[in-house]
Formats: sequence, C-alpha cells, structure tokens
Amino acid sequence: MQKFLKLLALLGLVASLTTGCAVNRATGSVDPSANLSALKTMYVKKTADDDNTYTLIADKLRSKGLTVTTGSEAAPGNVDAVVTYIDKWMWDITMYMLELTITIRDPKTDFPLATGNSFHTSLTRLSPKEMVNEVVDNIYKGAK
Repeated sequence: MQKFLKLLALLGLVASLTTGCAVNRATGSVDPSANLSALKTMYVKKTADDDNTYTLIADKLRSKGLTVTTGSEAAPGNVDAVVTYIDKWMWDITMYMLELTITIRDPKTDFPLATGNSFHTSLTRLSPKEMVNEVVDNIYKGAK
C-alpha cells in the first residue's frame, strides 16, 4: 500500500510539473472601423534590440501582397499603416520566443487598427517564423 501511495504521489508530481509548462494562446482582433484590405503599404518599425523578428514580419506581410518597408526611424509619410511589435524571449536549455504581439497602427493617429498575440511556453514552443505566421494569420482572419 505504501508503494502505491509513493507511486501515486510521484505521478501527481510529474503531471503537475509537465502540464504547467504547456500553455498556448493565440489571438487576433481587428477594430470594427478598420479595413485591412484597403491597406497596401506598411512600415515595420524595428525595435532597438531586435535582430530578425522585424524581417520575419515584413516577409509575412509581403506574402499577403503588401508593399512593406522596414526601419528603426519614424515611418515615412506615404504608408497606409505602421506595424509595431513586442517579442519576449525566454531561456529553457535554448533561447526561444515566448510571446509575440503585433499591432497594426494608423500612421497619422497611432490608433491600433488590429492586434494579434501568440504565447507559447517551452514545451509547445514554435520557431520565431511560426510565431509571426500565427499572429499575422490570426489578425487577417478577423479582417474585412
């Protein structure tokens, strides 16, 4: 009986440790007043400490037929939208992208026209390219 209780306690410990690390969340929303299909040119504003996420976002938006430029300065005046993002990274044996939030903004007012988020913990981690694809696809799922 004592061996059974030890085994049960061990299984409970393993279950609680492994399921707590597996969290997935992916969302996307578009403001009802926004028409993403009318946006043809976008500017992805690079964050200061980013190496590659901005290029992945730009490439994904280009695959949707948009003309996309990138840079770390203020957006040029001739774009239909400015894309900003926040990527959070975590260490678990290797570095991986924990969370990515992408916001498509009106360049004149900075109003968020659409926002998407992806959150994957270590056991369900995705590559940065997969995270970008998931977020942009979720944003465009809700688009007019």
